[in-house]
Amino acid sequence: MSVIEKMSSAALIELEDKYGAHNYHPLPVVLSRGEGVYVWDVEGKKYYDFLSAYSAVNQGHCHPRIVNALMEQAQTLTLTSRAFYNDKLGLYEEYLTKYFGFDKVLPMNTGAEAVETALKICRKWAYEVKGIAESQALIVVCEGNFHGRTTTIISFSNDENARKNFGPYTEGFIKIPYDSLEDLERVLQSSSNIAGFLVEPIQGEAGVYVPSEGYLAQAKALCEKYNVLFIADEVQTGIARTGKLLAVHHENVQPDVLILGKAISGGVYPVSAVLANNSVMNVIKPGQHGSTFGGNPLAAAVAMAALEVVRDEKLAENAERLGQLFRSELSKYVEQSNIVTLVRGKGLLNAIVINDTEESETAWNICMALRDNGLLAKPTHGNIIRFAPPLVMDQEQLLDCVRIITETLKQFER
Repeated sequence: MSVIEKMSSAALIELEDKYGAHNYHPLPVVLSRGEGVYVWDVEGKKYYDFLSAYSAVNQGHCHPRIVNALMEQAQTLTLTSRAFYNDKLGLYEEYLTKYFGFDKVLPMNTGAEAVETALKICRKWAYEVKGIAESQALIVVCEGNFHGRTTTIISFSNDENARKNFGPYTEGFIKIPYDSLEDLERVLQSSSNIAGFLVEPIQGEAGVYVPSEGYLAQAKALCEKYNVLFIADEVQTGIARTGKLLAVHHENVQPDVLILGKAISGGVYPVSAVLANNSVMNVIKPGQHGSTFGGNPLAAAVAMAALEVVRDEKLAENAERLGQLFRSELSKYVEQSNIVTLVRGKGLLNAIVINDTEESETAWNICMALRDNGLLAKPTHGNIIRFAPPLVMDQEQLLDCVRIITETLKQFER
């Protein structure tokens, strides 16, 4: 056993604090093992994981089929760069495009990279297909969005903590209220330079805001009316999380550009992708966009295995069924609670709103108590707690988690 394996949680946290940049504020628990819906800390305590690495681990921790694909490919070929072909990328591209119903895919690594890629594709399409004058293209985004933290993406973020002192910011974006078709049509009418509409089908980081029924379908129709690309960021909501393969499928929407990441690899390896049809994707030519690691054979093998698990184990159907049960059971508690005002979500992407201000520590303290009681979750936006367990969870486990959550909340009732 190595020295590191023998270190305590406190000592490991101290190491991170001393040698790591302070760009995160983790819940104080140090995890060393995961399997299915469970994780264990270095002292051996077992927890339900109710965050799933921000929905990257939809297939459960260390799913054997995905891990085996990683190990097998890692012993054969890991990286060639795109200077050469490899024997996995073409198979992966065919698999992925048929899986989601598109002509082409541009493979990348992280969610933020995929968003940046989609923005570049949209702008190039605007100039070369739609005929917008160069450097005049505008992309519409929603207030409260979270698409990553690169310099361009924070340029259209409302999160001042992510923005402040990182300027100057990238121009070319118009922010409108989320879930407002009136504002969307108003802005689409206002300029012929609009190239795309970038939207999260559910705003996850903002607190699991589910838009009004019909919003996505009507937004897509407006984009078609004004010849604007509908770009769906499904990095968090995709891959069965909301009870459908994609969240937009709840309204039978096929985006013009689809952004995927996180659970596309089951949390085993960084994989992301941008999908579009030829009429959009063919604007990209050699040398205009790329990544040394994008499309590497290790990623391709892992992603195919991860997506096979989603289909074979019917994880979307399980998320739909258990999500309804979760909200139903938790709503019974919320009806008589003073500390929780509502529960909302779709599938197994849910949140509760704590009856306190965003500046309060109540939600954080509740998450600390949940940790002590064997369940890991994290606040978002101060007074909201997001609940997103692995989709391999069964009904007995879910009801046990509802018990832990409600018994913990009772400790904070006024």
